Amino acid sequence: MAKTAQVTCKFLGVLFFVAGLAGFAFGEEADWYHSLLHFLTGLIALHFGFAGSPSAAKGFCLVFGVGYQAFGMLGIALGDQAMNRLWDVGLARLSLGDHVFHVVLGMIILAGGLFSRDVTVPTFNRVEGDA
Repeated sequence: MAKTAQVTCKFLGVLFFVAGLAGFAFGEEADWYHSLLHFLTGLIALHFGFAGSPSAAKGFCLVFGVGYQAFGMLGIALGDQAMNRLWDVGLARLSLGDHVFHVVLGMIILAGGLFSRDVTVPTFNRVEGDA
């Protein structure tokens, strides 16, 4: 049975991968780095969703979920208020819509990790003669 974190990784991996490819094909030159980030994140998520263990997928969701939320909140806080919270991060330009999207996406990814069942199986030590 697939764990919640693995399903989250598979779904978001495809989403990020396709968004990255679309950004390369249809985006502006300045958005190339943003597209590259989505493309690589998609590949990593797909790896954890299909080839990684359930606990590795859970770890990915927890780390990337918190990371995306923090990144989105930083963009809202540090973005230029006069220009729709526009924030230049390296060569990528992110607007308020990007920041809100990153916060919401972070919550979804984080939920995938938090709601994934514990993958450890408890073992019981039986003592000879116990019923």
